[in-house]
Amino acid sequence: MDQDAFRQTYRDVNERSCAFEKSVLTNQCGCSQAARFCIAEREGVRCGSAEGHRQCREVLALLRDAARFALRSNPTEGTLAHGKAMKIQVGGLRGIRAAIDAKAPPVSPITDVDSLLNTARERFGALDRLPFSEIMQHVAAYRGKTRAKRR
Repeated sequence: MDQDAFRQTYRDVNERSCAFEKSVLTNQCGCSQAARFCIAEREGVRCGSAEGHRQCREVLALLRDAARFALRSNPTEGTLAHGKAMKIQVGGLRGIRAAIDAKAPPVSPITDVDSLLNTARERFGALDRLPFSEIMQHVAAYRGKTRAKRR
């Protein structure tokens, strides 16, 4: 399938794309509002909740802004590279989970993003009041899969 045709079909089929799609597709996290779908042997994830979608977009924007220094990116940078996006998504969610529950295992998958963000909102009053300095430690510490070295 042509890349342009795929992107257009993707936008037509998925009006509310999951903000944490990369993390969901790599099984680093799950969400009660996420629904997977396939287009031409490729997977995508849509959000089943308008409020959840708005909340995830908000927290992802806050995480991305807070992580500019840790990722050495500038504010005018458009789409992030896959590795940087994964650091923000997975590291950020792990940091939020640690801020809520210090006893939570640091590298286990996030089971429900929607529930985690709802709990964070209740605990801190608003998403912009999250302890971003603590969360950024998890963003910086996240290591994705590394490629095997060729011999």
